Formats: sequence, C-alpha cells, structure tokens
Amino acid sequence: MAKTLNKDSKPQIKSRERVVEHGEVFTNAREVNAMLDLVKNETERIESRFLEPACGDGNFLAEILHRKLKVVETKYSKSQHDYEKNSFLAVSSIYGVELLEDNAEACRERLFKIWEDNYHSLFPKTEPTIADSIRYLLSKNILCGDALTMKQNNGEPIIFAQWDFVQGDKVKRKDYRLDELLEGNLEESGGQMTLDMASDKPSWEYDPETKMMIPSPIKEYPLIEYSRVQENG
Repeated sequence: MAKTLNKDSKPQIKSRERVVEHGEVFTNAREVNAMLDLVKNETERIESRFLEPACGDGNFLAEILHRKLKVVETKYSKSQHDYEKNSFLAVSSIYGVELLEDNAEACRERLFKIWEDNYHSLFPKTEPTIADSIRYLLSKNILCGDALTMKQNNGEPIIFAQWDFVQGDKVKRKDYRLDELLEGNLEESGGQMTLDMASDKPSWEYDPETKMMIPSPIKEYPLIEYSRVQENG
C-alpha cells in the first residue's frame, strides 16, 4: 500500500507499527510529480477522472486537484459562478480508497482546504452552499475501504458516485459498485467493450468520458443544481 509524501516534507513513515501492520510507506513528492507528468494532459483536464486505490492522506490527489484548479482559475476566474461550477467539476472527478480511517479523513480535509483556499483567494464573498456541496462530494468520493477486496471497512461494497452536468447547472448523480465496474471490464478482451459487444448485455451502457461500456448504475438521483447536491443524499 504505497502512499505519497506531503509537500511539506513529512517523514516517509508515521510509525513502525503502521508499516508492519498496514505497509504504510509514503513516497517522495518529487516522484509524485514525475509520475503525474507522465499523464500531464489528463491532470490538466478538468473533467478527467482519477482513482487512487491507496490514497493515504492524499498526495497524489492533492497534486491532481492543484493542477485542475490552476486550469479552472486560468479559464474562469472572471466569473464566480463559472469558477464555482468548474471547480465543482474538478473535485467531482477525483476518487480515492484508503484502508485507514484517519488517513481517509485527512485526505478529505486536505482536498477541501485546497479548494477552499483557492476559492477564497479569488472570491472573498463565499456562497455557503458551494462549500457544503464540495464537502459532500469528498464524503462520497474518498472512501475508507480495501481496494483489493473492493469492500468498505463496514463490509459493504465500495460504491462511487459519478457526477455529470447535463442541463446547465443541473447535475446527474449515478452510483456504481466498484467491483462491477472493474470485473466487467476485465471480462472483455483488452479490458474494453464495443457498442456491438454490449448488445447482449442490457445492463451495460456507454460512458462517453472513458469511451467504454460500463455496468448500469445501481442507483440514480434526480437532477439537482450543483450547489445543492448534498440535498439529494
């Protein structure tokens, strides 16, 4: 379970006990950036989705969010509404699974602080509902569980929400089981399916973001404005 080192040069381990019990070792921040630079274009695409299966306290995800928000600021800082909407999209595209609850909570708080600091640096007058919606996103996108068993720490399957803008400021949320997403893709040749291959699988649908066939969601929610997604929970 490889983890990443914070930019403020924290030690590579928190304790020997955690290393022995959980294999918790943090990676150098320079290596994090070098790895992300291999997919630099994707890290700077606001809607590009990332999943870190052993996210620790969030160094990979934090750097991805920094890069995405830099793009959002460059493109949309002249409009508070446009910045809010696209920073919501940036946060909604980031996912993590972490075995240890303290790390998972630290990751959520860290990502929220990155968003909050960027937002306040541009717009001192904050709309309170957008902050609530960002916190809600992170509560659904950063989960405590085991990416190997694909179960949460409570024994339930890992379920992630997908957030898509479909009508102006309206967001559509769809929930998917991680095991179904991964197992389905592994069953098909090359890890992908074509539209024709899905003809005998009525429970599958095409995802335009990944350009792949994925299982149908286990639950869908009514359309709602992005700043009020927490009301659909």
